This record gives sequence, C-alpha cells and structure tokens, in this order.
Amino acid sequence: MPNEIKGLNEECGLFGIWGADNAAQLTYDGLHSLQHRGQEGAGIVSNENGQFHRQRGLGLLAEVFADPQKMVSLPGKSAIGHVRYATAGNHGIENIQPMFFEHPVEGQFALAHNGNLTNATHLRRDLTKKGVQFQATSDSELLGELIQTSLQTNFIDQLKASLNQLRGGFAYLLMTPHMMVAALDPNGFRPLVVGKLANGAIIVCSETCALDQVGATFVRDVEPGEIIIVTDKGMQIDHFTTDTHLSICSMEYIYFARPDSVIRGISVHEARKRMGARIAKEAPVKADVVIGVPNSSLSAAIGYAQASGIHYDMGMIKNQYVARTFIEPTQAKRVRGVSMKLSVVKSVVAGKNIVLVDDSIVRGTTSNYIVRLLKRAGAKSVHVRIASPVLKFPCYYGIDIQTTKELIGANHSVPEICRMIGADSLAYLSVDGLVDSIGALNDAPNHGLCTAYFDGQYPTPLYDYQAGFDAEVARLGLYEGAN
Repeated sequence: MPNEIKGLNEECGLFGIWGADNAAQLTYDGLHSLQHRGQEGAGIVSNENGQFHRQRGLGLLAEVFADPQKMVSLPGKSAIGHVRYATAGNHGIENIQPMFFEHPVEGQFALAHNGNLTNATHLRRDLTKKGVQFQATSDSELLGELIQTSLQTNFIDQLKASLNQLRGGFAYLLMTPHMMVAALDPNGFRPLVVGKLANGAIIVCSETCALDQVGATFVRDVEPGEIIIVTDKGMQIDHFTTDTHLSICSMEYIYFARPDSVIRGISVHEARKRMGARIAKEAPVKADVVIGVPNSSLSAAIGYAQASGIHYDMGMIKNQYVARTFIEPTQAKRVRGVSMKLSVVKSVVAGKNIVLVDDSIVRGTTSNYIVRLLKRAGAKSVHVRIASPVLKFPCYYGIDIQTTKELIGANHSVPEICRMIGADSLAYLSVDGLVDSIGALNDAPNHGLCTAYFDGQYPTPLYDYQAGFDAEVARLGLYEGAN
C-alpha cells in the first residue's frame, strides 16, 4: 500500500450490503478493494435472519480470513465490514470493528466507523459519569454508547439524537436485525457512496472502487447530515441535521482514495493528473524525463509529463510483496522499510536530469532516500515536484497527523526542505492550484473541500484539540488567526 511508505494513514474503510445471498463474501471482496484505507485490522459481521455472526482480527484482510471456515461461519443475507488503521485508541483486538452493542428494543446492533471525533474526550467523560463501562479505547465506540443511553424511544430517533452530539469527521455503518443504516457527518469529510446489485441488494461503502469490485452500480453519494436506512422494503433517505457545509478531505483526492474511484462525480485519477499538470505550469524546469513515486503519485507524474512535454517513464519499481512497515516504531526501521519497497530502473535515470513527482512530503524520510537512490543510480539532477501544497497543519478529522512535530513542512522552509532531502530544486502545488485541479464541488468559499492541512482554515471548531493546536501554532509561529 502506498501509505506504508509515506507514514500518512487514513483511518478506515467501510462496506455494507443488505439483501444478498453471499453477503459476507461480497463484503470481503469489497473490503479487499478498500485495503489501502486501513491495514491494521479487519472484521465482518453478518446478519442471518436477525442473528449476528462476527469474525475479526489484527492484520490484513487476507490474513484475518486466511482460514476458509471463517467465511463459512458468516451466513446471512446482510453484512457490514471494516478495515482499520488506528488514529484514536490503541492497537488491540478490542478496537477492531465492527463493534457489538445491546439495544432494549432492536436487540443486538453492530457498528463500524471511519473518521475521528473532535469532542471524544468530553463525550467519554460524560458517559463515564452516567456509569458507562467502555469495551475499547477508540472513539468509534462512543456512538453505540450514546444510543444505548439516549432518552429517545426508538432506534432511529436515538441515533439522530446521538449523531447530533458528535463533532468532527465521521462516516458510520450500523446494522440491527432489521435494518442497515449509514450516516455521514455534517461536513462530509469522508467519502461514502450507495450502490446497487442487479438482484436489488443495496450497498454502502467508502469508495466507488468497492462497488466496481463487486459488480454494483453507483446510485448516489451519501450527503452531509444524511441517514440512509436500508430494509427489506428498500432504501429511505433521512437527515439528522440540515445544518451542513460540505468540506470533503482534499487528501482523499491527493493521496488516500484509489485512482479508479470517483468522489462526488470527480475521477481521482483525472484530478491527480490535473494536479501534476498544474505544478508543471507553476514550477517548470528543464529536464530529460519525468518519473513518479509508485504508486500513488503515478497519475500526477503523467499529468506533469503531458503538460510539460517532457518524456514520462517508469523510473522506479515498487516491490508489492514486502512485509508491512507502516507501524514500525523507529526511524531506522522506517528507512529500511522504504529501501525494501522501492528500487530504481537505472537505464531510465542514469545520466539524466530527472523530474521526480510525488504527492506529498510528510517527514522527509522517504523523499531523502529516493533522491539519494536516484543519484546513486547516476541521475545528473533531481528536481522534486509535489502535486499538493506544503503539509503544515494537523488533521483532526480522520488522518493520523495530530501534531506538527513530525511534519517537515511545519518546521522548515521550502529551501530548507530542498537541502534536507538533497534535491536540486523543490516546488509544491499552490492551494489555489489544488482547488482548481480538483474542481469546485459547490459555490461555497472553500469550494466544498477541506484544505486545513495546508492553510490552517479548519471548517469546524476543534473542541478537545483546540488548546493543543493553539499551543503548536504559537510554538512554530505558523499562522496567525487560524480557526
């Protein structure tokens, strides 16, 4: 997965299906296409005439379900599944979703969550005062406990009241014996889509690539503040709030989503090509060949080459069969992980002036290693072009950047970063260039995108994180007047 190299991770991938004979198998197949969204753990809950069955475990999906009997043990015509990368909570089996809860009317219900809540500390404190004993340490559990302690009388009303207490980024899939429910936060930070199989089964999942994987037709995006209720009678659209403001995470287009996905009508691959083309115009350089860092930067590299007229070639190869390194605890182990994953095609780079296109720089470790690798292979010069703006600010909505300490862009100027990674030149895409490349999703001032990681303009209050953010801004002198 590309994010294993970079050290930047999205939280989770969701897939749910209602009304298919092989629901668990289809859920597995859909989750497989969402594996890039989380590699720490995976789980599936199936619904067999109101009786739930669950399998979950640590590791990649294929590792968790390596024993064929596990899939056999998940009968039923409906299922929800989850692949996880932890941004909140520790890395234990208790945090692997979907999670189970008991409901006085509905009976058991299961829940899976993608995102990060910005008021989780306050909610946990309040629930603890009410006597709630938590089964895990992640913020994903909070919605289930809020539903259980709600004063409303039926499940949907309890769900609505509970969702209105949450702040931050969240996409949820819930399943009761009688229904599957999807919900998206009022800003729509994470993508969530609805699809349909030829047999009428309804699917809700994180990206359209999962619909393609199982042969489903795209129906619609889940809109901010919406609840999608799926039963044997079909699909019903409801809202828990109409106070919404679309702010989808721009990193979905830059880096997280698969290039074959379509987010809110925009092809991720085409958006990345436009980002590459725009940085070619903003920061031109004379060179012999354009290469991209595999795999997430290849679309942008193609765009750069097309716009600049410089020849594009495959200058680097990624080994697809190396053990995962994204949770390696030390810098030395991370560097070793990168060295096992990437190698250079010497015939492409030797004696050449290279444009190296990448989608982002997080710590600088990978960029420094790649530049040295190219120069050792005989590159005359390496000009690094980043097809996104400088990553300066934390994300509090579902990406594991909750401090600026490890962000090289927050602590150093572009000329300093250029020297640190050993490049001959370095340029980043402008924020305006990014927004123009993705395209305006609406006519709001932010065009429907969250660009807070680059400009510090958070679309919501930060609640539990505000004090820490203010302290970091003061420490670094990053930005005066950020939300």
